[in-house]
Amino acid sequence: MTNAKQSVLEINLQSLEKNFFHIKSLLSKRTTKLMAVVKANGYGSDALIISKKLEELNIDYFAVAYASEGILLRKAGIKTPILVLLPQANSIEEIVKFDLEPSLYAFSILKTFLKFFKEKNLKKHPVHIKLNTGLNRVGFNSDNLPAVVSKLLKSDNILVKSIYSHLAASEDFSETSFSKTQIELFSAMSSDIISKLGYTPMLHICNTSGLINFPDAHYDMVRSGIGLYGFSGISKIKFLPVHRLKSVISQIHVINKKESVGYNRSHISQKNEKIATVPIGHADGITRAFGNKKGFVFINGEKAFIVGNVCMDAIMVDVSNISCKEGDQVTVFDEIHTAEDLCLSAGTISYELITSVSTNRIARLIIG
Repeated sequence: MTNAKQSVLEINLQSLEKNFFHIKSLLSKRTTKLMAVVKANGYGSDALIISKKLEELNIDYFAVAYASEGILLRKAGIKTPILVLLPQANSIEEIVKFDLEPSLYAFSILKTFLKFFKEKNLKKHPVHIKLNTGLNRVGFNSDNLPAVVSKLLKSDNILVKSIYSHLAASEDFSETSFSKTQIELFSAMSSDIISKLGYTPMLHICNTSGLINFPDAHYDMVRSGIGLYGFSGISKIKFLPVHRLKSVISQIHVINKKESVGYNRSHISQKNEKIATVPIGHADGITRAFGNKKGFVFINGEKAFIVGNVCMDAIMVDVSNISCKEGDQVTVFDEIHTAEDLCLSAGTISYELITSVSTNRIARLIIG
């Protein structure tokens, strides 16, 4: 491990590779494909580095949220198919230019894309059909299917590569019945489409926790985002966190009893305290939710709670009982002190924290 002299996010490609093969080992069939979700800059890491590594490992598919994310991958030389999960109408030309595969999830998007493909006389441009089975975010409902199929059958400009949906609570064992209902509805809806389409696209519904908890629903492909980066939300499965966020002690203050720390004087010392300032704040992804002893860091192996409100550029932590000095390394999270554990203390989730780490202010360091 490196010894940080500034705030830095380390990206461990060895852990990524191990997670990749761990997920592959969980697949119910050898023929089941794996789609890597690399949206939000590879869940806050570095989408280009992550994607290049996964392409070396022969990943089957990538998924991004927006066309701009897919374009960055193409410009970096990524050749693997890329599904755009939430394409917008203004990105059609670039989707075609960069050989991206749009998800068609609403009638407005379906009509706009079909019209454009026809005008450009495109032949069998790959698309994916998103079904709404209960998440109620995007996707076609069951009563939309006749109209959807009708439009698909009238166009020779597209090829439906996959039909897919998304589980709403696959990590929650108390919602197992709901997840199974979603899977059953997906099976019925997709079968209805295929019976009229005349060919058989790939099917996929499982995310990371879904592929762990519902092996009978792996279909032709599964998607993994958070699992590749080291989290599952399921205690029986242990992935290796890819992200390590480190910083350094900039200054140490010794304050007297009843002195305050930070904005709005939200921390008032009850005794003499030793306070360390760490140069990472809410502009870097450490939100104010972690302030006032909700969050913590580790210094020389000891837990140091954040005191006062999180500042834009810094946090202050209580090191009264920790032997440390200015310049010592600070671990915000790593594979031992995980982002998941830190987020639990503040009532949030690892997704939110790791995807919020600033790309402009926090350097990236590739390990392995």
